[in-house]
Amino acid sequence: MTNQEVAKILYEIASFLEMDEVQFKPQAYRKAAVALESLSKDVKEVYEEQGEEGIKEIPGVGESIASKIIEYIKTGEIEYYQELKEEMPIEIDEITDVEGIGPKVAQDLYEHLEITNLEELEEAAKKEKIRDLSGFGKKTEQNILEGIEFLKKSKGRFVLADIMPAVEKMKSELASLAQVDKIKVAGSVRRKKETIGDADFLVVSDQPEKVMEFFINRPQVVKVWSKGETKSSVRLKQDFDVDLRVVPEESFGAALQYFTGSKDHNIQTRRIAIDKGFKLNEYGLFEDEERIAGKTEEEIYNALDLEVIPPELREDRGEIEASQEGQLPDLVELSDIKGDLHCHTDWNGGSHSIMEMAEAAVEKGYDYLGIADHTRFLKIENGLDEKQLNKQRKEIKEVNKKLDAQGLDFKVLQGAETNILKDGSIDIDDEVMKKLDYVIAGVHSHFTVNEDQMTKRIVKAVNHPQVDIISHPTGRILKQRDEYDINFDKILKEAKRSNTVLEINSSPQRLDLNDVNIKKAIESGVELIINTDAHQKEQLRYMKYGIYQARRGWAEARDIINAQSLDRLLRIIK
Repeated sequence: MTNQEVAKILYEIASFLEMDEVQFKPQAYRKAAVALESLSKDVKEVYEEQGEEGIKEIPGVGESIASKIIEYIKTGEIEYYQELKEEMPIEIDEITDVEGIGPKVAQDLYEHLEITNLEELEEAAKKEKIRDLSGFGKKTEQNILEGIEFLKKSKGRFVLADIMPAVEKMKSELASLAQVDKIKVAGSVRRKKETIGDADFLVVSDQPEKVMEFFINRPQVVKVWSKGETKSSVRLKQDFDVDLRVVPEESFGAALQYFTGSKDHNIQTRRIAIDKGFKLNEYGLFEDEERIAGKTEEEIYNALDLEVIPPELREDRGEIEASQEGQLPDLVELSDIKGDLHCHTDWNGGSHSIMEMAEAAVEKGYDYLGIADHTRFLKIENGLDEKQLNKQRKEIKEVNKKLDAQGLDFKVLQGAETNILKDGSIDIDDEVMKKLDYVIAGVHSHFTVNEDQMTKRIVKAVNHPQVDIISHPTGRILKQRDEYDINFDKILKEAKRSNTVLEINSSPQRLDLNDVNIKKAIESGVELIINTDAHQKEQLRYMKYGIYQARRGWAEARDIINAQSLDRLLRIIK
């Protein structure tokens, strides 16, 4: 959990330095922040076990940044960060969360209008004070207001990956208690929704008072909302709330089913219970006053003549009917995945070499890994041109030779994440794309064109003879940017016709496609791939978030091309 706290500060330091037009350092701080977010281990534990050298082994962390991380671990503060905030007293993370506002824009707004936070930004935009500033205009002012409205809609919601470490830590601590006989996470966390309001724990214990006392006194708890004999509610350092309920063992399954939700799913299960002459609630399934089921979820669903429905499907989108008919999907599992085709390396936006990425993929038990670095249009990521792609191919061949010499049945593929330009063309020559094992194409600019323009743009790329995969197809960034205005049904139709694969991007801030669009794609017969978009080897573990998303979209292994063998995958995309 320390990782996220420190990463947030490093991001802000980068923004403050960018305001001061400091060269190179902002990028270094952001790279270190990304590395911290990607660590599977708490940085505090790294320091306790390995000292300063362990901190400096984190990708992108040199001596200067390492000293600041250690300072935070020891004191809970970074003096350099506090000095920067005093020089520029604005809520930089709050303001730059608005789509289109970067550090330099935030600085301009402060210097000309003394805007220091989101509330002041909204007030200035509504009073039309921003449009007259040099470089802004009426359209920019309107975009700012729209961005603020989008942030309001997602206020109080947390990205699943951001809170999972805290949830897992709390669960582990509670499970370690001798007084806890059984524990489960319920609610939207269990359903693996992409954003979460709060977390719910259910516990079986014959000593609930001791469990509650332990729960409210955890060091990560910053506020106790309530404490009772069977229910307590607290707020954690990460600013989200956690509820704990102690329930009797004979009601544990019923409580788990009830508190997992969703509300709409539970309305349907209660309706079925009523039709059968039963009453269903969090205490059990009752016939008159007799509890006939409740100890397990299986008991509840079976008594209602339903197959047990996976939590990810419980959204009242046809899962009840599928269960009644014995037609529930055999959902894809993380263990089904055989490779990842959207990975970046130190050739442009990544932290690790091709060999380092390959070795990490081998450790995960993959059969193949695809390198898909950005291409030339994306200058901010040092996008590769045609000559560089040809040179990179030689390195990939050498890496494959070395892996083969080690007796590994593993293959590194060369792809590229090309750019779909404003007119729908691709930024790399066809002849060079033909030499690649596969081509990914994605939109990385001009996000606000109208629906007709954006749809035509993506459709043109879908139909490009060299394009195999469309990355993050709807362009959303959770809690920051909504999906493009597109006719998704038309894109699906063209993707099916041209055998173009759509990506489920596992990056925790994207999770694009969403669950509804995944289900639509499957029903349309469009092939899907789950990729991590990893920029360093530690991010390969983000695959699980793409799996969660795919499961919520009813995806089976047969719907996901990287759940297939390398030969089959290459036949599909080529």
